Amino acid sequence: MKAIQVSQPGDVSVLEFIDTAKPQIKPGMLLVKNKYSGVNYIDTYFRSGLYPTPMPTFLGREASGVIEEVGEGISEFSVGDRVAFLTPNNSYAEYSLVSPASMIKLLDSIDFETGAACLLQGLTALTMVKRSYQVKKGDIILVHAAAGGTGRLLVQLCKHYGATVIATVSTEEKAKIALSLGADHVIFYNTENVAERVGALTGGQMVNAVFDGVGKNTFMASFDSLRRCGTLVSFGNASGKVPPIEINMLSKGNIVLLRPMLSHYIATREEFTEATTALLDLISHNALNINVCKVFDLKDAALAHEFLEGRNTTGKVLLKIE
Repeated sequence: MKAIQVSQPGDVSVLEFIDTAKPQIKPGMLLVKNKYSGVNYIDTYFRSGLYPTPMPTFLGREASGVIEEVGEGISEFSVGDRVAFLTPNNSYAEYSLVSPASMIKLLDSIDFETGAACLLQGLTALTMVKRSYQVKKGDIILVHAAAGGTGRLLVQLCKHYGATVIATVSTEEKAKIALSLGADHVIFYNTENVAERVGALTGGQMVNAVFDGVGKNTFMASFDSLRRCGTLVSFGNASGKVPPIEINMLSKGNIVLLRPMLSHYIATREEFTEATTALLDLISHNALNINVCKVFDLKDAALAHEFLEGRNTTGKVLLKIE
């Protein structure tokens, strides 16, 4: 099969388009012929070495496709099922060997592109607004990079649960996107003082919570935008890793700081099923729009990473496998 491999950490030049052995079916596992793979910032972290992993390694944490073989002991999935799944670093490939514990059957109304695009960012956004900080009616929430893949989902979900949303973006085009998704206010984080603008927009109240996937460049602006007993959810490193902090800074207003990982919110089959069922219900009822902004061929994974890291996204980036 064709796949993308990384033999040593580095920039996009280390992404190798190779021929490799097709996975062999094992008891308790499923072999999926992939249609699309999602491209996510976490893939760039493994590629660059920010998240150390044994080399050589494949990349890719989510995909959609069709089940080709069913391992011994599995009864809830069958050959030919249309599925989407999460997986540890093996979806940039024509075939993936996948555990049924992290797989869902796609509803007839959900195509393969949406299936590959919805899980990682969708579950990340949903678990953050339900478990990292439970967004509720009357809250004021700051969402950074609000026109990006996860940001646009956070805007929609915060509005769905009744919050006022202040969105930060980098361009006029992205501002229009954030407003079209329901954001109440927009701040240009590359040219405006975010905390000062938050203060002006809220009459000095500041925000209940911040969802920050940008990282290094926005961390202090996020912190300074919080009200007393506010919550800062730092979930990404798009601009670089957040430097170490002095823990006593959190006593300024009794701030809650979280660095959540999706895997710990969906660690059990019950948690995964509950979260994915809620996510697909939101999508099927048009309460959550999954936007695919760019599709690259598998062999062009390096271009996909450049596009993502260039902060050009206004939605999900996918690799087309076939």
